[in-house]
Amino acid sequence: MPQADRIITNAKVLTMEPDAPRAEAVAMAGERILAVGSTAEIEALAGPGTDRIDAQGGTVLPGFIESHLHLFIGGAELMNLQLDNLADPDRMRDLIRDFAAAHPDRPLITCQAPDYGVFGDRAPKALLDEILPDRPLALVGHDHHTVWANTAALDAAGVLYGRETAPGHEVVMGEDGLATGALYEPEAYAPVLALGGQARMMEGLNTGGEPDPAPTAAEREEDLAHMKRGLDHVARHGITSIVNMDGNLYTLELLDELRRRGELNVRVRVPFHFVPDMDESELSRAEEMTARWNDEWLASGFVKFFMDGVIDSRTAFVHNDYPGQPGFRSTGRFEAERFAALATKIDAMGLQIAVHSIGDAATTRVLDGFEAARRANGDSGIRHRIEHLELVAPGDFARLGPLGITASIQPPHAPGCAGLPLEPTLTNIGRDRWEDAFAWQRLADNGAHIALASDWPVSPVSILLGLESATTRAAWTDGVPDQRFTLEAALRGYTIGGAYAEHTEAIKGSLAPGKLADIVILDGDIEATAPTALSEMGIRMTICGGRTSYSAT
Repeated sequence: MPQADRIITNAKVLTMEPDAPRAEAVAMAGERILAVGSTAEIEALAGPGTDRIDAQGGTVLPGFIESHLHLFIGGAELMNLQLDNLADPDRMRDLIRDFAAAHPDRPLITCQAPDYGVFGDRAPKALLDEILPDRPLALVGHDHHTVWANTAALDAAGVLYGRETAPGHEVVMGEDGLATGALYEPEAYAPVLALGGQARMMEGLNTGGEPDPAPTAAEREEDLAHMKRGLDHVARHGITSIVNMDGNLYTLELLDELRRRGELNVRVRVPFHFVPDMDESELSRAEEMTARWNDEWLASGFVKFFMDGVIDSRTAFVHNDYPGQPGFRSTGRFEAERFAALATKIDAMGLQIAVHSIGDAATTRVLDGFEAARRANGDSGIRHRIEHLELVAPGDFARLGPLGITASIQPPHAPGCAGLPLEPTLTNIGRDRWEDAFAWQRLADNGAHIALASDWPVSPVSILLGLESATTRAAWTDGVPDQRFTLEAALRGYTIGGAYAEHTEAIKGSLAPGKLADIVILDGDIEATAPTALSEMGIRMTICGGRTSYSAT
């Protein structure tokens, strides 16, 4: 056996390999794992030039796979004011005014993640005008499906008097004929966020199109900096692979440029985002992206859809009326027949499909489309995915397993987890449907493959926080089933489960000879740590392709 380039010893190794789940040390050669075994076995592979890493008794795991996030947006938003679910208007006023004073040249003051209830019964712009009357101000909801803006921002963006949008998107209007400041979904809020120079980074999410006009050289460098900032941020959290959930050619071109510069330190998959106003012929762009990028570092190979919005803003498409709104159930962004036809075509093209689907009616429509593809094409084995699945109709749980669907779940999204409030989510779901909501274990028990993620920047990207949320989530009241995962199941969701979802389990997701040397070293024993303290653990080192992508020292 060849000599190891690097070895990790003094470790508690959890391999995620069923036949050899535990080990003491790991050896790497180039970008691959050379061996996993006892300390003596691995020491025998070391030579004078071998780099030795002492894990100091910490847990060693496969590099985390983050199965759903928004890299470009997240990297840029690290520069904004983080409100972290703040519900106190006075405290919010002080923070925003201080931030605005510190950034006098910004054309838009952008803040992230206030509490949804901070405005109470007031029009959002009324409070925001009091806070900052003379400069454009926008607050982005933690789920990125709602933006609240002051009058200056609404006016500058040209939406103060309303804007025509597609179903499911809305500039909320007041009785005075002016926008209230609440902007639901991208078509409504995109003009406001564009004031702050965020148009290019939002294209992959909002339109699936390319920047127009094309970025200048200076703008491209700014975008590369945002992307690199995002990559470094996820690497410091032990992540070695990510599945981006918005995409276009420009996103991949930026990542490819970072690779040429030697700055790509995380493996990335990027979809083609198909939006409702596109013609079917535009799927040729998905084929182009897949043909140009299909390796271990950069890949496409899938098409992303949004079927609905979110529960908090009542834009999720549901079977039953929203409480207090008789007859209102929101709407699906794709009609049933059209989605079934698109799913059938994309499946026949050999491409994976990933669909944002939060409401139960949205998921029924998605499953119907996947079944139509199965009837037309047979079992392609492509492993299509549904993202979020926050409310599922009782009869639909059993449909995912037979269709081979991956349930892409975000543990920090559940009300009461990771600092999220219970309201307005629980009220909008309705008490009689709580047992069908965020029903993680029920999905798994019905045969759905599980991949776990954060949806960063919707939630913090910390996998350790995700593990804590997955293992400690409390039932909202008596009679609601316990949906927690065991630590082992949660770890699988962030490692081999994520690899399975992207069809790469043969090369990553577990620690075994010949697999990619993607490894995370924690600063303690994860199995001996109380579940409620998992988020307090630290990442000692992240290794991607045999190279250190983050080190705490």
